Amino acid sequence: MTVSARDMAAATPTDRDRYVDLLRVASLATVVLGHWLMAAVSGDGIGNLLALVPPLQVLTWALQVMPVFFFVGGFSHALSYRSLERRAEGRPVYAAFLRARLQRLLRPTLVFVLVWAALALAVQLAGRGGGGLTGAALRMVTQPLWFIGIYLAMVAFTPPLLKLHARHGWAAFAALAGAAALVDVLRFALGVPYVEFLNFALVWLAVHQLGFLRADGRITRPALLGAAGLAGAVLLVVFGPYPLSMVGMPGEKVSNMAPPTLALLCHGMWLVGAVQLLARPAGAWLARPRVWHGVVAANGVAMTAFLWHLTAMLGVYGAQLALGLALPGPATAAWWAQVPVRILLAAALTALLVACFRRFEAPAGRSTRTGGGAGGGPAAAAGITLCLLGILGLSMTGLGGLLEGHTAVLIALPVTAPAAIGMAVAGAFLVERSGSARRVRLRG
Repeated sequence: MTVSARDMAAATPTDRDRYVDLLRVASLATVVLGHWLMAAVSGDGIGNLLALVPPLQVLTWALQVMPVFFFVGGFSHALSYRSLERRAEGRPVYAAFLRARLQRLLRPTLVFVLVWAALALAVQLAGRGGGGLTGAALRMVTQPLWFIGIYLAMVAFTPPLLKLHARHGWAAFAALAGAAALVDVLRFALGVPYVEFLNFALVWLAVHQLGFLRADGRITRPALLGAAGLAGAVLLVVFGPYPLSMVGMPGEKVSNMAPPTLALLCHGMWLVGAVQLLARPAGAWLARPRVWHGVVAANGVAMTAFLWHLTAMLGVYGAQLALGLALPGPATAAWWAQVPVRILLAAALTALLVACFRRFEAPAGRSTRTGGGAGGGPAAAAGITLCLLGILGLSMTGLGGLLEGHTAVLIALPVTAPAAIGMAVAGAFLVERSGSARRVRLRG
């Protein structure tokens, strides 16, 4: 049985932090809009508008809002894990926590992966997946999955890092930030090879840790946090080896995103400070029933919309080509004139795809599984590891080389798209089985 958005909105507890739900929706919506704007599509493939018009890269300081999503994740994970601990009456909760946090994330993601894998296989069997818009689509459509893989790691690390936070508070965040800074020193000043990949964990875990601090009401000076982050980011970009763009640019020697840098962490700090300053006025707005119902409804389909938004954008461009309509050169006056129309059409097609696939994101009933089956905690840990490796691997390989065995290097090991899909599916099965021994309705 599923629960409607209207019922969920009406049953909202008075003490719920509604602003966090708004931030989750707003951050994903901003990423979607940013992707639609940045895609510079022509008959020869897909480029990046920010690479073609470098001055526009300053916009990434507003549009790169993934740190807000990880910050919100830290807040939600802290509350969820603590709630399970209170209700479990001494039973292990790790497997139940993983399953509860991942169910609504993995189901729509795996459906997206399997549908696109089937399409990619059919296209390549027909001999039409090599070049042009089709080939570019098969390579890029899975790229946004990187953030889901990283997010899975944040979920897995929540219990130990939450204990670290309980003991040390701000010092735990400072330790992670300091470690990220040390990695950049080793990378840029000393030239230590491969050390930069540690910041895939350290930078995002530090932002995630800020969510723990918010959950405990310990971000009491958001203006100071935001100012320190903004000043740090500006100084690092102006005087350090860091690029202006807070998203990856094709062909650049250094990216702030892959791997993440100290500049991106500072960017995340100023974003967290900024959104915290807006919390009070936003809270009054969210108290309006219609506004809150809209936020609840959007939250119920946000992940589905994120997964399929590139498909919608590519569909709009594909339809334009199929109808024989010329694609103007990216960043030309004609191209800019078409931007509003393309965005409206992509939004409409995204809504259609959401209507088709939203049921896979629909929340289940209130009952929560606790305890462990099929190995409990160890099986859950193995499952989430396979999931994150599989999804990260797929974001790197794309779906363009299914028949040729195209590989990408994931943690020093080559991985193919079929292998990545297999790991993700097997991992999801393990996570699901880890909580399937019994179902316990928790009190409260």
